[in-house]
Formats: sequence, C-alpha cells, structure tokens
Amino acid sequence: MSLTAVVTGAASPRGIGRATALVLAEQGWNIGILDIESGRALAQEITEKHNVKAHAVVADVANESQVRAAIDDLEAALPPIAALANLAGVSSPVPYLELTSEEWHRVININLNGVHYVTRRVAESMVRHHYGRIVSVSSTSAQRGGGTYSKTPYSVAKAGVIGLTRALARELGPYGITVNAIAPGPIDTDIMGGPLTPDRRQSMINDLLVDRVGTPHDVASAIAYLLSAQSTYITGQTLNVDGGLYMH
Repeated sequence: MSLTAVVTGAASPRGIGRATALVLAEQGWNIGILDIESGRALAQEITEKHNVKAHAVVADVANESQVRAAIDDLEAALPPIAALANLAGVSSPVPYLELTSEEWHRVININLNGVHYVTRRVAESMVRHHYGRIVSVSSTSAQRGGGTYSKTPYSVAKAGVIGLTRALARELGPYGITVNAIAPGPIDTDIMGGPLTPDRRQSMINDLLVDRVGTPHDVASAIAYLLSAQSTYITGQTLNVDGGLYMH
C-alpha cells in the first residue's frame, strides 16, 4: 500500500527538511509538506521527478489549531500517514544574559512545542493503523549546552526533544510506533546563521573527527533509515550525525 511521510520545515531551500523530503520521495514515499512558508514548488518538483504524490500546507507548528487543520488537509489529499519527520526549527544565538522573555518563548514554542503539536496529531492517526515511524531533530547542542551556533533556549528545547522522544517511545510502542531522534552537529544550512565563510567552516572542522562539515543529505539519509521498515527494532534512541563532535 502506498503510504505518506509528513515532513515539517521542508520549504527552506538549503535545509534538512527539503533534503529529507527529496530522499523519502526517491524511496517511494508520498510526501506531505508542512511549513510556515509555502512548499508548493517543492511538492511540484517531487511529483514531477519521483512519480509520487506530494501536497504542501502552510501552518505554524507553534500554533496547535493550525497544525491540526494542516494534518487534516494532508490526510484528505494523500494516502495514510505512516511516517513523520519533525524538522521545523529556529536558531537563537542570543547570549543568556541578553535574552528576552519573547525570544525564550519563541524558540521553545517552535522547537519543542511544535514537535509536540505535530506529533500528537499524527500519532492519533498512527494509533488507528497500529503502525508508525516518528523522527524528530534534536541537536548536539542539547548534549553539549550549545557550542555550534545557538545558545541556551535552543539547547533547552532540543534537550526537551530527546526527553519527549524517549517518553513517546514508551507510550506509543504498544501501538506499533517507533519514536527516535537525530542530533546533528555542524551542518551547512541557513539555521547556522547563513552560508559558512571559509574561516568559520575550518573552525568547525577543527572540532570534528572527519575533515568536513555535514550536509543536509547526511542527516536526511539517517532520518530515512529510521523511518524505514528496516528500523523496526530501534526506538527511543538519539542518533548523532555530527562527524564525531560529541562522543558519549
């Protein structure tokens, strides 16, 4: 049966979300795109290149009512949702002592509450089908207390994603649903504060065990594996895709 993977945050032209949507489409998934910006161009590209269905909806993941309406829309337009990649997120390089309450809530609402809102609505459908794969993007910042680009609220939100992943793995496992997280290290995307200068790129490489900064495709490939049928026995885990930046 043809199934659908929902990808949040896929509209950014240099993001992990776009790369993930394209990798999943290449593997035969129908793609639901949920982003605060229009993903229609990506949906059209996917349909034309990969001979699968794709549908894009505009919604703010930090707004629960918008999320629920968006998933309703995707379910009406596409085959059953069997996979979810929570990739929508924002960075925040503001030092803690300069942090406003507005910035704190903005980052937490998008990076943590948004994951909860989308997951909760999609999980309701997965439970009915007794099958599902959920992957959310955390960060090595959650494990290291920052250190790449973003600072405290980002690290806190991404640590919350790991906690949410473990709790949901316990609760949803009996329904045939696996829940995992990915923790990227330095990845060349706009969330790192724009394109990397040669000096900044080299500074990041100096902290790694491989001689390059990661690409969106590196992360997308790991997400695709955790959303696949081959990952049945993996749940509650956080997979670091970080070039060796953080080793337990």
